[in-house]
Formats: sequence, C-alpha cells, structure tokens
Amino acid sequence: MQKIKEIPVRYLKGIGPQRAKILEKLGVKSIEDLFYYFPHRYEDRRNFLKISELKEAEYQTIKGEVLARGEKTSWRRRGFKILEVVVSDSTGKIFCVWFNQPYLKNYFKPGTHLILYGRVQRYENRLQMTSPEFEIIDEASSYDTGRIVPVYPLLNYLSQRSFRLIMHYALKKYIPYIKDFLPYDIRARNNLLNLAQSLINIHFPTSFELQKKAYQRLSFEEFFLFQLPLALRKVKTRCQKGISHRIDGKWLNYFILNLPFKLTCAQERVSEEIKKDMASSYPMQRLLQGDVGSGKTVVATLACVIALQTGYQVAFMVPTEILAKQCFEVVAGYLYKINKDIKITLLTSGLKPQERKKIYQQIRTGKISLVVGTHALLEEEVEFKNLGLVVIDEQHKFGVSQRALLPKKGVNPDVLIMTATPIPRTLAITLYGDLDISVINELPKQRSLVKTLLFSSQELDYAYTIAKNEIKKGNQVFIVYPVIEESYTLDILGAKRMYNEFKKNEFRDFRIGLIHGKMKQNEQDYIMEEFKNHRLDILVATTVLEVGIDIPDATCMIIHYAERFGLAQLHQLRGRIGRGGQQAYCLLISDAQTQEARARLEAMLKYNDGFKIAEEDLKIRGPGEFFGKRQHGLSDLKIADPVSQLDLLKKAKEEAYKLAQLDSSLNFPQHSLLKEKLLERFPQYEKLILVA
Repeated sequence: MQKIKEIPVRYLKGIGPQRAKILEKLGVKSIEDLFYYFPHRYEDRRNFLKISELKEAEYQTIKGEVLARGEKTSWRRRGFKILEVVVSDSTGKIFCVWFNQPYLKNYFKPGTHLILYGRVQRYENRLQMTSPEFEIIDEASSYDTGRIVPVYPLLNYLSQRSFRLIMHYALKKYIPYIKDFLPYDIRARNNLLNLAQSLINIHFPTSFELQKKAYQRLSFEEFFLFQLPLALRKVKTRCQKGISHRIDGKWLNYFILNLPFKLTCAQERVSEEIKKDMASSYPMQRLLQGDVGSGKTVVATLACVIALQTGYQVAFMVPTEILAKQCFEVVAGYLYKINKDIKITLLTSGLKPQERKKIYQQIRTGKISLVVGTHALLEEEVEFKNLGLVVIDEQHKFGVSQRALLPKKGVNPDVLIMTATPIPRTLAITLYGDLDISVINELPKQRSLVKTLLFSSQELDYAYTIAKNEIKKGNQVFIVYPVIEESYTLDILGAKRMYNEFKKNEFRDFRIGLIHGKMKQNEQDYIMEEFKNHRLDILVATTVLEVGIDIPDATCMIIHYAERFGLAQLHQLRGRIGRGGQQAYCLLISDAQTQEARARLEAMLKYNDGFKIAEEDLKIRGPGEFFGKRQHGLSDLKIADPVSQLDLLKKAKEEAYKLAQLDSSLNFPQHSLLKEKLLERFPQYEKLILVA
C-alpha cells in the first residue's frame, strides 16, 4: 500500500493545478501534509446563539441572513472605504463593518445566508461586529452547520468550506492507509487514541471530549519524536569511552587561589558539577545556563584549566569576531598567570590566509593548547592533535548541526555549552534532553542592580538629562534603536538618522559613534574598540549589542521604541551596562498601546532576574518565538505546546528514554514503523539511529 507521504495532494477530487499551488503555499504537498494541517480553532455550530442572546465585549458566533449592505467614504481619510452590512435572524439584527476592503461587498448580497464570528460591541446604541470572520453557507451543507466545525488558517483565495470538503474527502479515502508508528504499549500506558482516530477527531470531532483526546495523542506524538533522538544520543554517549581528566592538579589549585575575586556559591556549585563530569570516564555533555554577567566565562576557564593540565587541547567557539577577541583576552589573562608558556591563539575568518595556515599547522601538531575562535574553527583544515574539551558560547547563535561538528574533531571530547538566555529549568531539562544542565543563578557581589525606568516619547528630556549626567561623571551611554533606517510603514525613526541628529543637536558636545548590522565586520570591530577604549562617550546602535560585549564604564542605556523588542532581547541589552560595579540606568522609551507590549515593559520594570524574565517571556510570546524554532526543532511542533502541555512533554520524554534504553538502534520488529518515521522526519539523525 502506498504511503500517504508519497501521494501528491493534487490527485484529490476537487483539486486542480491552481488549487494545488494555493495548498503548496500553505506547506501542503502530500496527503500526509494535508492530514497534519490542523485547525486553529473550532466553532460549535450545533446550536448557534441568537442575535438577541449576544453578550457585549465577547467573541461569539451567529448565523443569519443579509438584509442590506452599503458603502461610504471616511470623512477623516480620503479614499478610505467603509463597508456596512446588516444581518438579521428571527430575534434581531446586527451591523457588521469592514474597513477599506471594497471587494467584500460582492459577497453580501441581500438574502445571502452566512455565519459570522467576531467581537460584539455596542456602537451608537446598536450591536456591531468590526471585521468579523465570515462564511457564506448553503443551507443544505452538512459540513458547515449542525456540528463542531473546524476553522483553518487559510489564505484569502481558499474558502473554509472548500478546504473542509477537501479534508473530508481525503480522510474518507485515505484513512485506511494510515499505519500507527507509535508502539502499542506506549499508547496503552498513556491512554492515547490510535493515529487514525486522532486524525479524524482533530478535523471533524463529534464531541469536544474526543477532540481533546485527539489533541493529546497528536501532541504526545510530536513531543515523543522530538525527544527520541535526544534520548538515543544520550544513551549512546553514555556507552562511549571518554577522557578521564585529572582534577587535582597544581594548575587548577593555582587558578582558583589567584582569582581576583571569590567565586559565588552558584559558581562553586557548577564548578563541582563540571569537575565531576570531567573526572568521569564518560564524555561530558553539559549545558551551562547563566544570566548576563553571572560569571560563566570564569567557570568555563576552570574547565579549560582541567583539560590543559591533563595534557589535552581546548577549542572555545563564540559567534562573532569581537566576542572572540574579548573572550581570548579574558581567558588568556587567567591562563598566563598559571603558566606563561601555555600557547593560546585566536582564530577568526578575518585573519590573513598565511596567518591561518600557520595556526592550522600548530593546532595539528599540538603546539597550540587552546584556540578561541568563531565559525572558523569548523573549517576542514582545522585538525586537532588531541582535543579534550570543546566550549561553545552563546549556543543559540549556532545551528544544531554546527554545534555537532566541533566535537567530531576529537575522540569523544568533553563538551560544555553555554547560554546567557535563561530558560525555565523544567523546560530546559526537557528540551535539552541529551545534556546535563548547570545553572548559575546568582550575580557576583560587584555587580549592582540596573535601575530600569519607563518614559513616554513626551518625556525624552528626562532620559537625556540622566544620560548627560552619567557622561559628566566619566561614564558612557548606549542609545539603541530597533531599526537602522527610519521606517514609514512602522512609523519609527532609525539609528542612522538619529545618530546624525544627535551629533548636530542634543549631544553635540559629546563624542558619538554609530554601529549597526549592515556595517562590515571590521568597521563594527573598530567602532566597538573606540567605545571600549573610551574614545567615544555615546554609541548609537541596533541590536548588534545584544550579546556578550563588555564595556565596564557603560552605565546608561536608552532604548527607543522599547515595545518593539522581545522581553528576552530587552533583558540581554540591559545586561550590557553596569558591569563595572557602578549604579546603572536602563531607560525604556515607549508609547506602547497593546496589552502584550505593556506586559513586556512591566516585566522589565519588575524583574532583574533573567529566569523570572524568561518565565514571563514564555507566557507572553509562547514557545515557538521564545526558543527560536529553527534552532530547537520546534518548527516540527505543529500542534503541541511545551508550556501548556508540560506534563505531557515529561511523559513523552520518559517514554522516549525508556525506549532508547531498551532498543538504542530501534531494531526490534515492533519498532520498525517508528524507526522509519524517525528517519523520514529527521534524516540528519540517520547515523545516530542506525549505528548500534
């Protein structure tokens, strides 16, 4: 029997070449794609509300008949059309209004029957829906009325009714082709529907109880497939022989004794976890989470010292050249105090070919013990003699496959991955299932809390006065904009224009620079060096500042249009100031109107703790945006939600690890369909799945 993934949707009844192109824009090419294109909500059309029963300020669904339609031009905006349609049922009438969509009038001929969904309001003493969703219906239709009806996220030129007909026909014809790849014992233990029942009831449920069960089964399936490769990797890693490093050497003791500060309790705890890992004969696979300025680099350097004193090489990868230089200076500063003969180098794509060639040779022969670099470390020419530790900083800036490349340059080296983007611990443990997790949840005593203040655009003078006072004290200021060029569509000013304005007017008495993402890397590095060396007082910038740059004298940051930044992004930006121990000020400029934007800004005013910020960010934005779908594989979660279904996610993880321990190569006959599905869904894991 042919697989539904291999059957093109264009062969379905009612789909010609034109409709096939429309469906392709939705990501629907095969029957399987169609089955997994889920509704985004449902309408209970078994009993419609009567117009007389409608409640104000609520979203509700009604069925009625068009009485009349009319169009007028707005007196406020020239050429702006307003379409007004009067809809009635046996109990009353309601007015429906659409703005600047004149083509809609062709749908609303008097006598037309339709279904409306929208927010009910009272306007000028009459009931009204503004821009409601609507659907023209045939009174004889059995798919659109008298049942729980799915509503799909569709493009304008494909109607809900047409799509439902396509889905209904496809399910009827191809459900017998469905094979359930989720093993029966897992389904039984977790009380899950089979796949065929789930697909029928997610699209055309006969009750909300069955829809809920279908949703649970399909969510579990996505979580399970997401967790299984992580579980297989962890189980197989545990079977590999790693490097057992010496943790009682003189270098390590000397390193700790000669630190210019005392480690925080959190740093000490995490250091012990890393030491235990590195002493073990299994390869370390650890994620180190820590808020901005929490001191992750010193803990990573401790791991480097352990590897170096055992006689192994270290690769330390960071996302940008400026961060590589900064990291190199910090790590080298620590290590040269231990032994001036340690050979440390910096490897970036900005080096001249001759210099790079020389470094490649010294890495290959083992003359270089520690190399700090960017993506340049991933080049084929970079070969290590005895790589014992890989450190990857700001891991979210690298793709999953990129992160896997560097450890392959050694024989099962220890791996320490760092991130300054805190993730709530329960979710982190689940989503990074193949990694052990350490958290630095304490700031060093020398870090002062940053005062965060909110100003409207009418109160800019207050913010600028604070900035000028800081400069007069000998400190420095960041002024951040969300865009480089001004945007007329968004109605916001850009960094370039304001840099020129500031030089002429507001900050003409100060030294001012500009940095943004469209500048060449060497230009960015030059400006950053100028600012770091205090040859500039003010730096106007976009979000290139977000990660890792350390300017001890920066005590003030003004963020314009703060509502246009994500919460985690705002917190990362705020982490660039106050690193020298002085009182610092983060000044948010915003005229935010939406509830979501206000919630973000209120969280910034309320919390300085990155983990609290992360929890708020998850609530506000949801997991897809928060984690970055491309990086975490969350683009494969079409229906599941890690935040609202955390218990289900935990169950899926437990089942994945149980299965991985039982059958780490999925060779049991009862797992053949699952193995096929996993290889089909994640071809990049082929070696992981097939290798025993």
